[in-house]
Amino acid sequence: MQANGAGQGQESSELSCLNSAQNGESSSVGGTHSNGLLSSTDNGNNVGTSNGSSVGPCTGTSAASTASSSEVGSLKKKKRLTQAEEDVIRLIGQHLHGLGLNQTVDLLMQESGCRLEHPSATKFRNHVMEGEWDKAENDLNELRALMHSPNAIVRMKFLLLQQKYLEYLEDGKVLEALQVLRGELTPLKYNTDRIHVLSGYLMCSHAEDLRAKAEWEGKGTASRCRLLDKLQTYLPPSVMLPPRRLHTLLRQAVELQRDRCLYHNTKLDNNLDSVSLLLDHVCSRKQFPCYTQQILTEHCNEVWFCKFSNDGTKLATGSKDTTVIIWQVDPETHQLKLLRTLEGHAYGVSYLAWSPDDTYLIACGPDDCSELWLWNVQTGELRTKMSQSHEDSLTSVAWNPDGKRFVTGGQRGQFYQCDLDGNLLDSWEGVRVQCLWCLNDGRIVLASDTHQRIRGYNFEDLTDRNIVQEDHPIMSFTVSKNGRLALLNVATQGVHLWDLQDRVLVRKYQGVTQGFYTIHSCFGGHNEDFIASGSEDHKVYIWHRRGELPIAELTGHTRTVNCVSWNPAIPSLMASASDDGTVRIWGPAPFLESQEADGLNENCSHMDS
Repeated sequence: MQANGAGQGQESSELSCLNSAQNGESSSVGGTHSNGLLSSTDNGNNVGTSNGSSVGPCTGTSAASTASSSEVGSLKKKKRLTQAEEDVIRLIGQHLHGLGLNQTVDLLMQESGCRLEHPSATKFRNHVMEGEWDKAENDLNELRALMHSPNAIVRMKFLLLQQKYLEYLEDGKVLEALQVLRGELTPLKYNTDRIHVLSGYLMCSHAEDLRAKAEWEGKGTASRCRLLDKLQTYLPPSVMLPPRRLHTLLRQAVELQRDRCLYHNTKLDNNLDSVSLLLDHVCSRKQFPCYTQQILTEHCNEVWFCKFSNDGTKLATGSKDTTVIIWQVDPETHQLKLLRTLEGHAYGVSYLAWSPDDTYLIACGPDDCSELWLWNVQTGELRTKMSQSHEDSLTSVAWNPDGKRFVTGGQRGQFYQCDLDGNLLDSWEGVRVQCLWCLNDGRIVLASDTHQRIRGYNFEDLTDRNIVQEDHPIMSFTVSKNGRLALLNVATQGVHLWDLQDRVLVRKYQGVTQGFYTIHSCFGGHNEDFIASGSEDHKVYIWHRRGELPIAELTGHTRTVNCVSWNPAIPSLMASASDDGTVRIWGPAPFLESQEADGLNENCSHMDS
C-alpha cells in the first residue's frame, strides 16, 4: 500500500366500446364492422378497402366475419368492460391485425363490443395507403373534432402534402409537384425552412437521386407506413392506436426488468425475439465477475496498480518491486499469461496509463519519485525517461485523447504538459496534484489537489475553475467514458460519485474501508453500470451504479487491495492488485454441476440490497 501525505385523459365511450353492441344492435357504420375497420374482400392476409382493391398490410382493414345473434345477445349478460380491459382488447386486436389475423380481430371486436379505431381514422388510414391525397385531406376535417389539439391539423396536412409532392417528383410529374409546392404547401405558412429544402429536390435528375437526397424510401407501402406512423402521433389513442403499441409496451417491460436486475452485465437486444416474455428477466450472480479465476504471483512485493488496456487484450501491473508486468488476455479462455516485464523503476510503480491506441504505457512512482517512464508496449523499449527536476514528484499522469501529449504532476506543485519525447509544452505553477484526467474534448484537464477539490484546467486559454469540492482529501479519481461522471476515493469517507456537468454529489457508496492510503476504484461492466473499489479491509467491493449498498464483496486477498480494473471489452473480467503481492483475476463461476455450484465455497458474499 502507498502511504500518502494528504491528511391522455379519459376518452368518451363513443370512441371505445360501442353501447349498441351491448343490446345486440349492429355496430357497423358506413360499410365498417364493429372494429371500426373497413371490410375486406381478401382471404385475411392481404387487406383491402371497401371497393376490394388490395393495399399493404399497414392499412388497418380486416376481413369480414359475422357473429351469430346468440353470441351478440350474450353480451347483455356480461358486465361492462373497464377502461383497462378495453385497452387490452384493442392492443391485442392491433397486434393480431399486424399478423394478418383479420377475421380473428373482427370476431374479437364484435364479441367484446369494442372498436379497434374510429371509422373516420380507418377511412383516413386507407386513403393514405392508397395515395388518395385529396380524400385524405378531407378526412382531416372529420378528425379535427376528435383531436385534443385542432392546431395539429396543419402539421398533419403538411406531412400529407410533402408525401404527395415527393411522389409526384418520383413519377416525373414536375409541374404537378410544383403546383403542390406553390399552391398547397407554401400557403400553409408552416416550416418554411423545410419548404426551401423540398424545393431543392426539383433539381434531382432521377428517382434514385431524389430518394438519396430526401432520405426517403420512395413511393409505396414502406414510405406511406412511415408517414402514417408520424400522422398517428397527432391523434388520440382512442381514435387511432399508436403503431405497434403492444410491442412497445412489452419492450419497455423487458428494459425495465433489465434495469432493475442487479447483476445484468450483458447487452440486451431490443428485439423481443431474443428474450422470453413468459418469464421475468433475471441474471444469476454466478454470471458475474466475483469468483477468482486466476492468481498472478509473479510480482515479489506489494502490487500498487493494475490497468487493462483500452482494447481489453492486455493487463499492466505495477509493483513496489520496481517492475511493470504486461499480461496477455486470451480472447477465448480469458486466462492471462506473462507477455513481458519492464524493469528499472527504482522507486516502484504506483500509477500506469495506457495511450489511447495502447501503443505506449506511462509508469509513475510514489511521492518521492521525480521520474516518469514512457514505454513502447509493442517492442518493450523505453522511449522516454523524463525528469524535469530532482525536486519534482511525478506521481500521476493522463493522456490527451490525441495520443501525442500527456500531462503529469505531483504533490510538490508540478503540473506539466509534455510530448512523447518528454519535451515540456506547457506548465501550470503551484498546483499540488494528486490525480489527473484529460476530458474527451482534448482541452480540459481535471486535477485533484491538496485543497480537497477537483479543478478543470484549460491549457489553451489558461483558465481554470472549480468543479468538485469535498470536505476530505481526494486520494484518487476516475472519469466515465462519456466524461459526465467522476468516481472519487475520499479519505475516511469511501467512494463518492459526482456529476461533473451539474457539479453535484450523486451518491455515496457504503461498505468500503478507506483511510489515508491511495486506493483506486473504477467504472465497469456493460455500459459502465457497475462500480468496483479496493479496500483496506482486504476486500473488493462492487456496487450497481444506482445503489449505495454493495451487491458483492470479494474476498481472497490478505492485505489492502490498492487498485481494481474492469476489462473494457470483456464485461465479465476484472482484476485487483494488493499489498499481498498478488493480482487476482475475477470472472463468473466455474462451469460445475448445479449441485456442486450450489455447494461451492464462493469468495463472493451476496448483499441483498
